[in-house]
Amino acid sequence: MRNKSQGFTLIELLVVVAVLGVLMALVLGGVQSSRAAGRRIACESNLRQWGIAVIGYATARNGLLPRRGQGVQPTSKLDRPEDWFNALPPFMESLPYLQLSQLGQQPKAGGRSTWICPDAQDIGKATLFTYGMNMALSVWDAPVPDRIDRVGPTHRMVFMADAPGPYCATLPSTKPYSVIGRHNGAVNIVFLDGHVACFSGEYVGCGIGDPQRENICWFVPGSSWAEPSK
Repeated sequence: MRNKSQGFTLIELLVVVAVLGVLMALVLGGVQSSRAAGRRIACESNLRQWGIAVIGYATARNGLLPRRGQGVQPTSKLDRPEDWFNALPPFMESLPYLQLSQLGQQPKAGGRSTWICPDAQDIGKATLFTYGMNMALSVWDAPVPDRIDRVGPTHRMVFMADAPGPYCATLPSTKPYSVIGRHNGAVNIVFLDGHVACFSGEYVGCGIGDPQRENICWFVPGSSWAEPSK
């Protein structure tokens, strides 16, 4: 009897290559998914630290919250100590944004700090806020800031969320300052009680407006401030 060939046929080789291709795609997909989850968790950690900081600030200020900043305008005024980006960093043993700006150390996309969401992209501007305070809280039109104990249940009231970049304040809206679904369409939010949660952009109302969910509150009951008309 003749010895049988020990090699693979062309068809067998093609099958092996196809199987390897499928396996590689599965592995790469899993790696990318794990990395995305890691970035989202890092973002949640950043927001949790901001949540702890605002609670510390309110405790030290007899319940008063920091100001939201310029609200509907892209942030250009950086010198007010009451704005959250200057008021809260000392409670995290960090420098206020104004001082970072003066030193030429403004937070940038890709940086590793509590200022920067790992999924944030460069917007081509020196001033970048990847997180924004709830635009409806502690507005400058009000004579005094809101109090943490007078804005409704703190586990429902939003303090800060993923923001588009030029704005230091945000909320769901059709306007450019709207909350952004940066994590594969999902949004990270920290509430005034310090807890962080992740929601789909559709649920939050990214680019649409506040859908008034029972567990996500943006507007203070009885407040005279409302988002500018669309």
